[in-house]
Amino acid sequence: MPFENLVRDHTIYACVMGSRAFGLATDGSDTDRRGVFVAPTPLFWRFDKPPTHIEGPAEEQFSWELERFCELALRANPNILECLHSPLVEHVDATGRELLALRDAFLSRQVHETFTRYALGQRKKLEADIRTHGAPRWKHAMHLLRLLTSARDLLRTGTLRIDVGDQRAPLLAVKRGEVPWPEVESWMTRLATETAEAATRTPLPPEPDRRRVEDFLIGVRRASIDVLAG
Repeated sequence: MPFENLVRDHTIYACVMGSRAFGLATDGSDTDRRGVFVAPTPLFWRFDKPPTHIEGPAEEQFSWELERFCELALRANPNILECLHSPLVEHVDATGRELLALRDAFLSRQVHETFTRYALGQRKKLEADIRTHGAPRWKHAMHLLRLLTSARDLLRTGTLRIDVGDQRAPLLAVKRGEVPWPEVESWMTRLATETAEAATRTPLPPEPDRRRVEDFLIGVRRASIDVLAG
C-alpha cells in the first residue's frame, strides 16, 4: 500500500496547527496541517511495518500513525498535545472522536518537564543567535513566549488552550522586533518562574492514564481486523 494512501484513506483526525491555530496568523502565514492515521492491522503482521509518520502528500502536511501519536502524547510531547487541542479541525471520524475524548488521559504533571525542557532548548538557540548575529530570530522568540504561557496556564488550570487570545498584539510586536531583547528575556524568565510555581500545586495527575489509552488502541486494532473479516 503506497504511503500516501494511508493518509488519504485512513486518516481519523486532521487539523490545522501553527500560527493559524495559535491565533497568531498574518497575511503571509503558512497553513500547517497535522493528522493521525490508522494503519490496517494486517500491515503489522509483515516484516516491513507501516510507517510511524508520513510527510505529505500535500505541502506543510505531516501525519502520525495512531500508535506513535499516542506514545508521544503519553510522553507529554508539546507538539502532539497541542495538536489534540487545535481549534481548527478539518476532519474527524468516529475513531478520531474517541481519540479526542481521551485528551485528558494524556495530560499529567510531566508537561512541566517536557514543556520546560523544550523551552530551554529554544531559549539557548535564541541566545546563540544573539551572540552570532546580534539579534534573535524574533518569530522563534514569539513562539517561545507563547509556549511558556500555554504551559503555565495548563499547569494552573489543568486545561490546555493554544489560542493566545488577548496576547496576540504583544506577541506579534515581539515577532516584528519591536520589543527590546532585554524585555523579551525578562518576560521569558517571569513566565518560567510562574510555570515552576504552578507545577507545585497543579490539578494535573502525576502520570497520564496509560491503561485507558492502551485499551483504546487495542480496540482500534481489533476493529480493523473485524472490518476485514466482515
